[in-house]
Amino acid sequence: MTYNEVVKISDMYLIPRILELYGLEDYEIRPINGHEGGRNLVYTCEKEGDGGKIIRIAFLDDRSREDLLGEVEYIRYLFEHGASVSDVVSSQKGNLLEEITYNDYSFYVCAFKKARGKMFAENNYQYREGVPITEYYYNCGKVLGKMHQLSKGYTPVHYRYDFFDKYNIEYIDKLIPESLSLLKEKLLELLRTLKALDRNLESYGMVHFDYNDGNYMINFNNGEITVFDFDNSCFCWYMFDLANIWVNGVGWIQFEQDAGKRKKFMEDYFETVLTGYRSVTEIDNSMLKNLPLFIKVVIMENIIDAFEVMRNNGEEPECDTELSYLIKCIEDDIPYKGFFHEIYSIEEPFEYEERNI
Repeated sequence: MTYNEVVKISDMYLIPRILELYGLEDYEIRPINGHEGGRNLVYTCEKEGDGGKIIRIAFLDDRSREDLLGEVEYIRYLFEHGASVSDVVSSQKGNLLEEITYNDYSFYVCAFKKARGKMFAENNYQYREGVPITEYYYNCGKVLGKMHQLSKGYTPVHYRYDFFDKYNIEYIDKLIPESLSLLKEKLLELLRTLKALDRNLESYGMVHFDYNDGNYMINFNNGEITVFDFDNSCFCWYMFDLANIWVNGVGWIQFEQDAGKRKKFMEDYFETVLTGYRSVTEIDNSMLKNLPLFIKVVIMENIIDAFEVMRNNGEEPECDTELSYLIKCIEDDIPYKGFFHEIYSIEEPFEYEERNI
């Protein structure tokens, strides 16, 4: 079922049912434009005197009911134990997840409280006036650390999928074209390295898996961060989320010509993130030494996501300049997303010549 088909079904049938299920009949409903490759329909629900709600309709069959229940139960657990996350809103029936069937096709619906504040992009990447940006770096680490600390004591009722359930030899072999044989070989080598890593309760548990400034709001009055969109959450190493923070941090210094200055900035930036993180939980130095490895894992996830988007959109696989850059980093074992390497250009950040597939 295509995105446009789902939009028509939603307007005609799903939204009226959802408003009734959640008691939102007197709210103003507006769709939120999805990003390329999005797997959900998302709507805002606004009413004067109410903080607002977010409705999400999952329509692809890539997640089971068990997975979706695992996600919303985890979010509720985090919220109830003090994590700064958008809480799940129960339906009128008391359910965290509702299933609506239309012509024998199941749509899974959940609702969330709307997070207070703005995205960084909506504020033109300007932080709080008179407050150093390092407060934001620290808070990013602290909020993530709180979630990871709670994950270490989390026992799920419905189990969310594990990293290796998706990222495995069979899936990569099926998804990535044969013409990219070196990429596939390098990814399989990466998976073998990950298989050998420790997966104890202090290093491995439920993670957000997409922790970046597009998935949290910032209250620019006090700096508070509220996290949402756990759609990719799974059991994985906590280092993945930390590596994702590192990767997203390059944007603050990506136009600096001097690679040495970029490196110094990233060291200071990540140290501030870790100070915030360690204010609420611990991470062993032996895991932190694997930062370059997990930056590679983040790149692997980005590559796989790009091919999934093409597949879900019914497009032929192709490598644009951004995807070609990521592939080059993996194929040539270039560390730190090439940020300190001669491959990097401030004129065309994180781009490389397109390749044919």
